[in-house]
Amino acid sequence: VQLQVSGGGLVQPGGSLRLSCAVSGEGYAIGWFRQAPGKGREAVSCINVYHDMIDYGDSEKGRFTISRDNAKNTVYLQMNSLKPEDTAVYYCATGVGSNWRGYQNWGQGTLVTVSS
Repeated sequence: VQLQVSGGGLVQPGGSLRLSCAVSGEGYAIGWFRQAPGKGREAVSCINVYHDMIDYGDSEKGRFTISRDNAKNTVYLQMNSLKPEDTAVYYCATGVGSNWRGYQNWGQGTLVTVSS
């Protein structure tokens, strides 16, 4: 299975971005992770095919929303009220849980930079 991530870029603090993760197959639970410079990879959210969601990051709760369109095999991460500390490379992957080691297939990542 292949995952294609898109939607990153430069945004000002308080702005919004929507990331997309297009999956080449059906029926996969998908997680979003991020890795800031000099830090480890941390889980953001995951969603299964039934739209059950789990949010992992306390700092993102209320600002980030994961969703999916099963007809398009695409998972989204809507990010609002972005902060400079959200700057990171964002990845999607197949799997569940908060530990990145439990995920099997990874997209290439997209850089999100929050800066004025």
